[in-house]
Amino acid sequence: MTSTPISTCPLCTSEAEHYHRDKRRTYLQCSRCRLVFVPPEFFLSADEERAVYELHRNDPQDAGYRRFLSRLCIPMTEQLPCGRGLDYGCGPGPTLSVMFEEQGYAMNNYDPLFAPDESVLDDEYDFVTATEVVEHLRHPRASLEKMWRCVRPGGFLGMMTKLVIDREAFAKWHYTHDETHICFYSTDTFDWLAHEWQTEPVFIGSDVIILQKPSNDLVPAADLVSTRTRAL
Repeated sequence: MTSTPISTCPLCTSEAEHYHRDKRRTYLQCSRCRLVFVPPEFFLSADEERAVYELHRNDPQDAGYRRFLSRLCIPMTEQLPCGRGLDYGCGPGPTLSVMFEEQGYAMNNYDPLFAPDESVLDDEYDFVTATEVVEHLRHPRASLEKMWRCVRPGGFLGMMTKLVIDREAFAKWHYTHDETHICFYSTDTFDWLAHEWQTEPVFIGSDVIILQKPSNDLVPAADLVSTRTRAL
């Protein structure tokens, strides 16, 4: 394996080097933001990608799926007694927005394939959610900036994605088996992103990240919980 930079990071445009290789794909890691990503030559076609998503059985009536989404929904509602939100990347079976609506929140959905009305991205919201979305982004910088622009000052961006730990764990990681997963984040990556946005990340459990957009009138996001990482 060579340590010579062979690509640039799609998140921060810094140099990236070889990180891992499995039977199907090569993975690179950014030297700056530590994003691990798959080079474009390994991307599925648009039709192949959509076919994978259409296999997902995301049903608002599925109690197990609701429990999974509650890992983000609960801490978000704890901070927002009321408000208006956007679920970015809702997929073919919007469920998180339904859960918020049941608690009195007004919601919009956006998904480039299944709910492609981009007019909803012109508004500002009290919160934006993206559950199991950011690992699919072909252009993570542009997409994350789009989400952030939709958050009003003082509002929240809540994301759910599994986090990279180290090379040894990555080599055995089930998360890489899904070929629509092309970006893999670590706590270092979200630390870098939060610094760019002049905020602090809050890590909840093993896969929930919440960022608060700066506002002079509100408590910083880092003060949302008593410790930097909180288990639910």
